[in-house]
Amino acid sequence: MKFLNSEEARRICDKVLALSRADECTISLSGSRDGNIRYARNSVSTAGLVENTQLAVSVAFGKKQGTAVINELDDASLEKLVRRAEDVARLAPDNPEFMPTAGKQVFKASPTFSPSTAAIDPEFRAQVAAYSIEACRKKGLTAAGFFSDSLGYSAIANSNGVFGHQASTSLDLTVTVRTEDGRGSGWVKRSANDAARLDAREASDVAIEKALRSVEAKAIEPGRYTVILEPAATSELVGRMLGGFNARQADEGRSFLSKKGGGNRLGEKLFDEQVNVWSDPWDKDVGVLPWDGRSMLGRERTDVIKAGRVNALEYSPYWAKKQGARAVGGPGNMIMGGGDKSLAELIANTKKGVLVTRTWYIRLVDPQSVLLTGLTRDGTFYIENGKIAYPVKNFRFNESPVTMLNNIEEIGKPVIIAGDEVPYQMLIPPMKVRDFNFTSLSDAV
Repeated sequence: MKFLNSEEARRICDKVLALSRADECTISLSGSRDGNIRYARNSVSTAGLVENTQLAVSVAFGKKQGTAVINELDDASLEKLVRRAEDVARLAPDNPEFMPTAGKQVFKASPTFSPSTAAIDPEFRAQVAAYSIEACRKKGLTAAGFFSDSLGYSAIANSNGVFGHQASTSLDLTVTVRTEDGRGSGWVKRSANDAARLDAREASDVAIEKALRSVEAKAIEPGRYTVILEPAATSELVGRMLGGFNARQADEGRSFLSKKGGGNRLGEKLFDEQVNVWSDPWDKDVGVLPWDGRSMLGRERTDVIKAGRVNALEYSPYWAKKQGARAVGGPGNMIMGGGDKSLAELIANTKKGVLVTRTWYIRLVDPQSVLLTGLTRDGTFYIENGKIAYPVKNFRFNESPVTMLNNIEEIGKPVIIAGDEVPYQMLIPPMKVRDFNFTSLSDAV
């Protein structure tokens, strides 16, 4: 991949715009270098580096739209790309929800790039894996994990004069540690933009400790318990709810934010007053691009939930026009406010409860209440008198994050999490909630 700077990207976009004969033209240009290393059974199994460049052009003749994508940037390929998009548009039916492309605007740069992450090389990746493998071998444990890092650039442009260019980096590490007899399992996840903030040794040590502690798990009766959810467990539940803060879904009766008889629940208090969630492209820890790649509208800092009240919904340009609302770029991150307490302090403040490391295999049961079902995994423990007393067998749960966020007792310090099934970068805390609904036991570790 040739990394295109702003000037180089603009030159390519200008060429495409000059070639277009359509009423309007929008361009998305990106390049990425994605590295990874995977290990299992205390050995590296795969390692790789994938580089890619992509140029997508969308054009419109009236309400007829066409799109074409290519990964070559020479002049002949650019002309072929534009002609193909125009041919598709001429053949397409009118789009009844067609909206003109965004008008010219200025994008304020956001903190999406870290030099330390951009400098990651195969030796760095190998060392991350080595920390887990070597530590587990010494303790007679088995490590498996996946470390990935990304460096890329994104550029957008359109025939109304919009142009944006920005570089970005990210990294993610997951580690699973098992005892040799398979009775104990520990897991950890770490996400960051800046490689200097990743402590691979610390991450492996956490997974190792959980694996050793989780042997000889006891079965306790399913039921409603006070639960401490680690940030990774919280993100997979709350993140699915936050994806539903969409005005159209709510107005059309397809959401937990739909109001009986029509309309939405904007302004209603649906959560505990401790719950504050916002989106901020310029957050120093989870910065995202300052524009929405779909609409080409600029993003803004937005209070989504404020003191428990639904404070904002996302409006697409089409739905905003239909409802007489204002459209802004969709959020790229979600940040949940918390306190200063560590996970250990939340445990110390708990007389009786269950500590959940991870939630997984989650499915939506009822969109009207966001009722979710899923399983705990890789380290579930019973807490007694402020200490982890013993490991317990995993549970299946049926719980709604809406209900969960009404049963908060304490919120800890937020950490960075990139959810596996959640479309956001997140900054989210561990939390202690009461009456969490465990419905049955699971034999998996």
